[in-house]
Amino acid sequence: MTGSNTFSASLDGSGMRFALVAARFNPEITDSLLSGALARLADHGVAPAHIDVYRVPGAWELPQAAARLVRGGAHHGIIALGCVIRGETPHFDYVAGEAAYGLGEVARTSSIPVVFGVLTTDTREQAGRRADPKGMDKGGEVASAAVEMALLFERLA
Repeated sequence: MTGSNTFSASLDGSGMRFALVAARFNPEITDSLLSGALARLADHGVAPAHIDVYRVPGAWELPQAAARLVRGGAHHGIIALGCVIRGETPHFDYVAGEAAYGLGEVARTSSIPVVFGVLTTDTREQAGRRADPKGMDKGGEVASAAVEMALLFERLA
């Protein structure tokens, strides 16, 4: 890409403040997501004192909390973490869909990045593999995305 301007973040989150909104439902999964996200933020230089963790009942409540945090203006980015596992009823479709739609709506209208770390899986085993900080580490993955996007938003401001 000769002649183009390309932005590539260094992923140095030092001096930045992040909010993690984590659902309590499916705690063995969401706690793993949270652990992975916290570890990755530390790897990117985000001080523990600059990380605020907010727990909500489930994935349905994530968009509400994220919207309030955006309006509060205290953070460079928000990381939403949750897990919805398919069951025998359509409940999965409603909760997973509204969590995704709601967080997307908050992200599209926000002045800071809101990243989606909600697992939507068919089984608990799939969720466990994705959440495991020593496995797929989706919590860490979305934390890196939050730092990268926060740096991009600063650059674009």
